[in-house]
Amino acid sequence: MKNNNQAVSERDKILQGMDKVYDNLLLYKKKKNSDLVICRNGKILRIKP
Repeated sequence: MKNNNQAVSERDKILQGMDKVYDNLLLYKKKKNSDLVICRNGKILRIKP
């Protein structure tokens, strides 16, 4: 079993990685001039990044 500090450290690394992925996605969408598709309140929205 991992101790609590290791689990928190891994969670923080995962969250930082997910933030970086989101930033890269926005840069890619801007570069390709394509819509970003999101779901908000059960509705599918297409927005310009």
